[in-house]
Amino acid sequence: MNISIRLLQENELSRAEEIFRFAFGTFIGLPQPTDFCGDASYVKTRWQVDPTAAFAAEVDGQLVGSNIAVCWGSVGFFGPLSVHPDFWDRGVAKRLIECAIDRFSEWGTRQAGLFTFSNSPKHHALYQKFGFYPRFLTFIMAKPIQSVELKFPGTKYSELTPQERSHYLQECQQLTDAIYPGLDLSREILAVEAQNLGDTVLLWDHKGLAGFAVCHCGAGSEAGSNVCYVKFGAVRSGSRAGELFEQLLDLCEAFGASQKMLRLMAGVNTSHDVAYGRMVERGFRTESTGVAMHKPNDPGYNRPEVFVLDDWR
Repeated sequence: MNISIRLLQENELSRAEEIFRFAFGTFIGLPQPTDFCGDASYVKTRWQVDPTAAFAAEVDGQLVGSNIAVCWGSVGFFGPLSVHPDFWDRGVAKRLIECAIDRFSEWGTRQAGLFTFSNSPKHHALYQKFGFYPRFLTFIMAKPIQSVELKFPGTKYSELTPQERSHYLQECQQLTDAIYPGLDLSREILAVEAQNLGDTVLLWDHKGLAGFAVCHCGAGSEAGSNVCYVKFGAVRSGSRAGELFEQLLDLCEAFGASQKMLRLMAGVNTSHDVAYGRMVERGFRTESTGVAMHKPNDPGYNRPEVFVLDDWR
């Protein structure tokens, strides 16, 4: 079998999305595999961020799989990595992983990672061949949105002037850099704005920017219908981090309510044990579980004193 790896083209996004849904839905045993993820979108939204980091696997002129590398400054991860079930165990995933790792090298990625099924030794073994090591679990958690605020009480990136946007992008970068050197969510913030996927909410205190959260909302985003999904959220480290984290959760829920969403969803790595505990206390419940795999095998920003919301799906 001759496997060809190339860049994924825009006219292939619908087919790549179908393969992604079918592959994951088949693996977890859904009666209708293509129902996986509902009306959320992963492939198209990530392709639009950087088409040069989206890879396609082709066999005899047929698209059989894809993978997308994501750059968060010094941190990179890939996914969704999907291969049509007819081509499982034939070396396709291996070739797609190699391309993502090459892109990490070009970016100068310091900490590479991925999110995979926590109960699949097959997946763990595949990624370990490339130096990824399984560390803490990541819980995808959700709660009903209960806020009845009609007007969002915080600051949204979309409402800033161009000059303010430039300034606060730097502020967000400085906040994440203090958590892990080089961590930068600028691409995600800009993608949400450019693609109209939701918004980025900004939390302030007397010292300035205290936290932010990149939120997707509704169908066609990574959230899906009626969901406000926190793609990434973080607060300033320090003695008040726990208090600020609670305030950021309040802000995310208020934003979701302002967008008429019914559920608030976020991922939390269980290395952030205090953050995880506070989410449980606030009524968040785990809906799915994965494991974060790191390359190299060190904590990165997944440390107990850090208050971060994210997942590398």
